[in-house]
Amino acid sequence: MNLVLKLIAGIVAGIVIGLFAPDFLIQLTFTIQSFIGQLIKFTIPLIILFYIASGIASLPQGSGALLGKTVGLAYGSTIVAGALAFIVASTILPGLISGNALEAAAEGEKLKGFLDISIPPLFDVMTALALAFIFGIGISAINATSLRTNLNEARDVIEMLLSKVIIPALPFYIAGVFAEMTVDGTVFSTLQTFGLVLVLALIMHWLWITILYVATAMAMKKSPMVLLKNMMPAYFTALGTMSSAATIPVSLRATKANDVSDGVANFTVPLCASIHLSGSTITIVTCATAVMLLTPELALPGLGGMMGFILMLGIVMIAAPGAPGGAVMSAIGLLASMLGFTDAALALMIALYLAQDSFGTACNVTGDGAIAIWVDKFAGEDSALANQSNEVKEST
Repeated sequence: MNLVLKLIAGIVAGIVIGLFAPDFLIQLTFTIQSFIGQLIKFTIPLIILFYIASGIASLPQGSGALLGKTVGLAYGSTIVAGALAFIVASTILPGLISGNALEAAAEGEKLKGFLDISIPPLFDVMTALALAFIFGIGISAINATSLRTNLNEARDVIEMLLSKVIIPALPFYIAGVFAEMTVDGTVFSTLQTFGLVLVLALIMHWLWITILYVATAMAMKKSPMVLLKNMMPAYFTALGTMSSAATIPVSLRATKANDVSDGVANFTVPLCASIHLSGSTITIVTCATAVMLLTPELALPGLGGMMGFILMLGIVMIAAPGAPGGAVMSAIGLLASMLGFTDAALALMIALYLAQDSFGTACNVTGDGAIAIWVDKFAGEDSALANQSNEVKEST
C-alpha cells in the first residue's frame, strides 16, 4: 500500500511540475523518465527469460497427470478470465470514455529531456520466451542441478533489480509521464477515466471469483458461500501483501478448510501462486483496452485479434516476481510488441495496474482455492481408479 501512495504522489508531482515548474525542471523530469523507461525496456526480456525458465525448471517432478491437470486448470482460468474481461471492457468502456482521447502535441512544440538515452535490450521478448522454454524444459529433463542453481541465482539478481531499483523508481517515471500529459493538456481527461477503469476491473475480479466458486460448488455439491467464506482470510491477506507468494501460508490454511487434502493443497497452492494469474490478467486486459481507447495511435482489435495477446500473456506471467507490479512488468514487452503501445501508453498501463495491484493479487489467490478443489477431486478419482485396477489384478 506504501507503493500505491508513492504512485499517487508521483501523479500529483507530475501534474504540479507540468503546470507550474520552469522549463529546465520539466526537462530534467523528462530526462529521468527517459532513463527509467529505457532501463525497464532493457530488463523485460531478462525477467521473461530467468523467471519463466526458473519456474519451469522448478516444477515438481514425478507428479505426472496431477501436474498437467493443475497447469491446465490454472492456464485455462487465466485465459477465459482475460477473454471475458476484454468482451466486457470493449463493450462498456467506449461509451464511458468517449471524447477523452489523448491528443498528441505537435512534435515541434514538445519539450524534451536534456539527454536522449538509449539502452537496447540484449534480445527481444519472443527470443527471451523461446530461450526460457528451452532452458526450463531442458534443465528439468536432464535434472541439471548446477544449471538450475545458476538460473535461480540469475533470477534473484533480476528480482533485486526490480525490488531495489525499478519498482522504487516507478513513481518518478510516472511523474515524468504525467508532467508530459499536463504540458500537452491531456492529464485531467485521463484522470477522469482512471476511476471508471479501476472500478470496472474490481467488478470483473469479483465476477470471475463468483463464476469460479459457483461452478465449483455446483460440481462438488457444496455451498459457494461456505467455500468463499473459508477463502476470505487469504483474500484479505493478499490485499495487504500484494504478493501471491507471501500469501501462501494463509492460502494453504484456507484451502484445507474447504476439505482439500493436505497433499493436494501443499502441491497445488504454491504452484498456482506462480502460474494462476486470472486477476492480474483481468486487470491488464481491462486497462489495456482503456489505454487503446484513449490513444488515437492505437487501434482496438476484435476478440480474435486480442486472443493472441491473452494467450501469450498467460505464459509470460508465469512465475511473475513476488514484488508488487511483477505481472505488469512481465507484460510490458507484449504490450509494446503485439499491441504497439508507446512509452506514454506503457506508463499509463503501469499507473493503472499498480493502483489496484493488491485486488488483482487477491483475485489470483482466491481462485487458487477453487483450482485446488478441482485437483483434489481429480486426485480422488485417479486414486479410486488405481484401487479398482489393483483389485481386478488381484482377483485375476
